[in-house]
Amino acid sequence: MGFFDRLKKGLNKTRENLTTKIEKLVIGYADIDDDLLDELEETLIMADVGMPTTEKLMTAVRKGIKKKEINSPADLKPFLAKEITKILETGEDTTRVAANGPTVLLVIGVNGAGKTTTIGKLSAYYREQGKSVMLAAADTFRAAAIDQLEIWGQRTGAQVIKHEEGSDPAAVAFDAVKAAKARNIDVLIVDTAGRLQTKANLMQELEKINRVIGREIPDAPHETLLVLDATTGQNAISQAQLFTKAAPITGVVLTKLDGTAKGGVVIGIKSELSMPVKWIGVGEGVDDLRPFSAEDFAKALFNL
Repeated sequence: MGFFDRLKKGLNKTRENLTTKIEKLVIGYADIDDDLLDELEETLIMADVGMPTTEKLMTAVRKGIKKKEINSPADLKPFLAKEITKILETGEDTTRVAANGPTVLLVIGVNGAGKTTTIGKLSAYYREQGKSVMLAAADTFRAAAIDQLEIWGQRTGAQVIKHEEGSDPAAVAFDAVKAAKARNIDVLIVDTAGRLQTKANLMQELEKINRVIGREIPDAPHETLLVLDATTGQNAISQAQLFTKAAPITGVVLTKLDGTAKGGVVIGIKSELSMPVKWIGVGEGVDDLRPFSAEDFAKALFNL
């Protein structure tokens, strides 16, 4: 099964929650009236598209009705597909790469979102592309995170730079950057702690890591990727808002899209936060994390 088919399968529950409900809704009405529009609004909210994005889409629908772009209930699904695709395609979703030397990816996110697993899968992806990869275990708060990263390093053939549990995360980042430059590494992926409850500490920690990396490699980190768990729906958007205060996020990695009915959160993230989704995970397999394609996502979501 190719990645697009896995994406389509992974979006089954979201599709049932959004597009299939819209199809059923449309069949129940002969004309467009206020009841239909109220039910449509409820369907979008229930699919975790989010309130602000739902309002934006409903405004577009009402304009579409006035302009005679929507003449019957049957026109609603293709119209919404077009509007949602437009939202998904806004902004740059390709990953920035260093012109010279290592490309540095700083990975942030709360514990439990699948951060370390995402780093392992990113490592596997770049190794598949023939690139050399180094992992920096800068989540020194948890011994388990360091051990997990080492296992991923062994699995994917990536070098791992680590210190003892409880040591300074910026010192790990510094050593990793030095080693990556000295060993001509193509991609350096830096793990970080995800303790949002101590937000002030987290901000200081991330700022220090950013400073240390930027001093050694100009323009680095090239990407600061926020890992979000799709199954948490609107909570993912709240987390993203908090993290934007702690670090200049360049893109989102959305994990666990398989089997959740909350995949509409992708639309909310793009629309509300103007934050590009750069990677999506649609399964447990090592190759189930791939660069995000707005076109493929829209096709899989609307069965186009």
